[in-house]
Amino acid sequence: NNNYKFSSSGIYYAPANGSLEDYITFVKDLPYTEGPELFGLHDNANISCALGETNQLLGTILSLQPRASGGADGSSWDRTLAEVSADIESRLPEQFDLEKAIIDFPVRYDESMNTVLTQELLRFNKLTEIIKSTLKEIQRALKGLVVMSGELEHMGDAMVDGLVPEIWSKAAYPSRKPLASWVVDLLARLNFLKAWVQAKKAPNVFWISGFYFTQAFITGTLQNFARKYKLPIDTVAFDFTILTENECRQAEEKKPEDGSICRGLYLEGARWDAQAHVLAESKPRELHTSLPYFHMLPKLKTEIIPLAGRPDLYTGDIDGKAHMYNCPVYKESTRQGVLSTTGHSTNFVMFLRLPMASYHNQKHWIKRGVAMLTQLDN
Repeated sequence: NNNYKFSSSGIYYAPANGSLEDYITFVKDLPYTEGPELFGLHDNANISCALGETNQLLGTILSLQPRASGGADGSSWDRTLAEVSADIESRLPEQFDLEKAIIDFPVRYDESMNTVLTQELLRFNKLTEIIKSTLKEIQRALKGLVVMSGELEHMGDAMVDGLVPEIWSKAAYPSRKPLASWVVDLLARLNFLKAWVQAKKAPNVFWISGFYFTQAFITGTLQNFARKYKLPIDTVAFDFTILTENECRQAEEKKPEDGSICRGLYLEGARWDAQAHVLAESKPRELHTSLPYFHMLPKLKTEIIPLAGRPDLYTGDIDGKAHMYNCPVYKESTRQGVLSTTGHSTNFVMFLRLPMASYHNQKHWIKRGVAMLTQLDN
């Protein structure tokens, strides 16, 4: 087919039969720089690439910054570090009362979310304890009360450069946010759990990005369904529904009969078309968009319509009828981690089925690199 084009612009195609000179002319007329479209990517991929290179360059510049010199306002390394550490320490709330939480949310066969909550409180208590103790230690070191160890010095360098200290990031959830945004995000997670504890009941809408260990929440939702209907947990799985604007408002007021309503995911490489209720191409210069509330509804695996696709490409079944994209969800934008005992990367959360337009298929969105993130880098 001489009219077949390899990309939507029509620039790339297989030339018709001709002489050597015709082929040379064809090659010379091709663009000097290959655009993202040649690889199936959106034009926004150029912006993402440029941002990545810029951040890497700025990170190198920051690492070469002299420690003793004053900044534009004349602040020294010690003074800047003292101000930043004091500010963060003042914003951190008291630790959760775990004993009281266990009384208010006892272990129950019919409510796995109680266990999920208490485990989350324990994890965040450990994290905030590490943050508070290291902040106190570095402030004492700045005053000369203790020796400034190598670990504290590395921590101070990171904080002055606006980065999350390694000692904190090792004890925390995966994140690529700079220090200021990371602290704001941490406080938002703590407030999410605090509201849950104070209400003494699970919220109607869960902030799925706010969990330290998201897989515990996912398993808890499946467990509640399996125990309610007395089913083996390995026979149930999730079906997903993206809510409309009106359904989102209703979800705030009423809890679903089964499953969980969640919020807090971001689409990368595509956007959600609320009018057509399908996955759509990203708008120019719009790198990420928020996904509306979605319903994680457990069902028997036999009741979930299989995805239409090809088994050899891991996109579904030949006899599948569901015209959906099996979108991967990651904790942060690198989309990589350590292989865990679940067989997945520690950065991977789950697959979420998204409806597609009739003229799109899974291969199109896979080449676009479309995925969802629980948090952005800024």
